[in-house]
Amino acid sequence: MIATRPSVLTDRTRVFVAASDPVSRAGIASQLRSNHGLETVEERQVDADVVALVVADQMDEETAQTIRALKRRGVERVVLIVTRVDDTGLLSALEAGARGVLRRNQATPENLFEAIRAAAGGEGALSPDLLGRLLDQVGRLQRQVLNPRGLSFAVLTDREIKVLKLLADGLDTAEVGRRLFYSERTVKNIVHDVTSRLNLRNRTQAVAYALRQGLI
Repeated sequence: MIATRPSVLTDRTRVFVAASDPVSRAGIASQLRSNHGLETVEERQVDADVVALVVADQMDEETAQTIRALKRRGVERVVLIVTRVDDTGLLSALEAGARGVLRRNQATPENLFEAIRAAAGGEGALSPDLLGRLLDQVGRLQRQVLNPRGLSFAVLTDREIKVLKLLADGLDTAEVGRRLFYSERTVKNIVHDVTSRLNLRNRTQAVAYALRQGLI
């Protein structure tokens, strides 16, 4: 089990177990009772302070709806405990709002407590093999989808960073265009895209933003 950062359970962290069958719910709840820092709650007691464990056989639309329903009730800390999950299901779980995904056969008391600790601290947790698969998918998405379009997961594209760097060096838009073999209109459009996307007022703020983020 890999958590992004260890965290400490607060006094009596409240946990809600959502499962489609009572046997699964009772089994998970029984494991949680061995930790005196946890308190299981009923559905009527669910609020924004709860860590929710969603137990399912697979990540399907019904499971996604369960996670989304919890999110609508203000529950931001959701951990999915699932029997089977493929690459698509893993992405769907994270997209729906799960902060962690744990395979059911790895849901030992220790791993459950660690996942709850991570979620309670606002962090995420994934089983080691799932983390590796997620990183593989991110890499494929970058190579196969974003790179051909000149995009990246970064806030700014390579082209935008080059333009802002030259502006930071004191060049005006016409000079930037000549340096990068762009028209001045293209440079202005690039700057406009950055300021609009990041809700900045002008190119000075765009340059300042890039400097603060260590991008240039």
